[in-house]
Amino acid sequence: MVQKQKIAFHTLGCKLNYAETATIASLFDKEKYEQVSFSHQADIYVINTCSVTEQANKKCRQAISKAVRTSPEAKIAVVGCFAQLKAQEIAKINGVSLVLGTKEKFNIVKYLEGNALDKIYSCEIDEVTQYAGSFSVDGRTRSFLKVQDGCDYNCSYCTIPLARGKSRNPNIDFIINEAQIIGQKGIKEIILTGVNIGEFKTSDGKRFFDLLKKLEEKVDIPRFRISSIEPNLLTDEMIDWISQSKKIVPHFHIPLQSGSDDVLRLMRRRYNTELFSKKIARIRSVMPDCGIGVDVIVGTPGETNEYFEDCLSFLEKTDFTYLHVFSYSARENTDAIAIEPKVPETVKSERSKRLHELSDHKLSAFYNRQLGTVHPVLFEQKNNQGYVHGYTNNYIKVEIPYSKDLINEIKNVELISIQTNGTVFGKIK
Repeated sequence: MVQKQKIAFHTLGCKLNYAETATIASLFDKEKYEQVSFSHQADIYVINTCSVTEQANKKCRQAISKAVRTSPEAKIAVVGCFAQLKAQEIAKINGVSLVLGTKEKFNIVKYLEGNALDKIYSCEIDEVTQYAGSFSVDGRTRSFLKVQDGCDYNCSYCTIPLARGKSRNPNIDFIINEAQIIGQKGIKEIILTGVNIGEFKTSDGKRFFDLLKKLEEKVDIPRFRISSIEPNLLTDEMIDWISQSKKIVPHFHIPLQSGSDDVLRLMRRRYNTELFSKKIARIRSVMPDCGIGVDVIVGTPGETNEYFEDCLSFLEKTDFTYLHVFSYSARENTDAIAIEPKVPETVKSERSKRLHELSDHKLSAFYNRQLGTVHPVLFEQKNNQGYVHGYTNNYIKVEIPYSKDLINEIKNVELISIQTNGTVFGKIK
């Protein structure tokens, strides 16, 4: 019997990357490869990278160094966004055997098993026209399902179009089939992911809203969750329909990026604060208990003190649930690099701190409003304190005393009290 090669995977970045890593892992023949933890010795390490910030790039280098220390003779393959944008730089890092751009990352087995001499393959982003489906399963109670890739927007600070190419997606039947496969594995919730899923459009004119309706109609899974959608692509019709849906959960993640209209113009975003306010108000009018997460970037070039205060003031009066706060990181080949004035790192840190404090306040207020209400909770796993945790449909993390019979089950739970660890203690009804 031929001894199996040990292979380990490491994912950086967004939910879309996790779905794609699962697909890459599935390409390796289980008769020839044994998957192990990234912290263990392996013959092959695959690192799926992100390049949204300089910190993400740094984490990639750290992952490569860790793999080299753990198994100095191993092959190390680097794929994903950082690989696409900085292929030559990565190829020079000690220990790196293979760098695959966006077009070739799903052909990784061919390159690892072949005798190719070049380290770098297909990093011409204009060549990327095909859509590759991806979803994660791996014994989870929830699965990420990729429904779209790439982006046609041209935001001044962002390298995603350079890393992933133009917006593309398969037809609806393809996604329905993948969702049904996930459902057959016992998964109870699918998270719909993509770079800009609101751009979903098929050759016969079907849009993301049409996909949602078909998923509800055709796929026997209790819950679908939308990972993120641009405010200008979230229509009132879609909001109203989701409020009545039996499967699409009342939880939105909506990128704002700045609460200053002046900064939004510098960013080349396709909406203003008035439109964003109207979307939040519409959601609250039909789904008062909806969880609403909001992305905000601080410290982009041109964000003066006055503009930041405008942003903070707007957020204070906006009824969202929590913030994801990012500090701007300069990206090569973006127009934001030329915008003045630049924001010092110390100022970015202070602005980030203030927004995190606001987020904590908003989340606490939302949790307190929810106490005494009953929500369906999908339970996931046991934690170290002997509790099982899960998420409500509106994305509140809930804990109750552990019982193995609860894993991967949806139960109605009354929310009782807020725990010091930030979760909510509940009681099955």
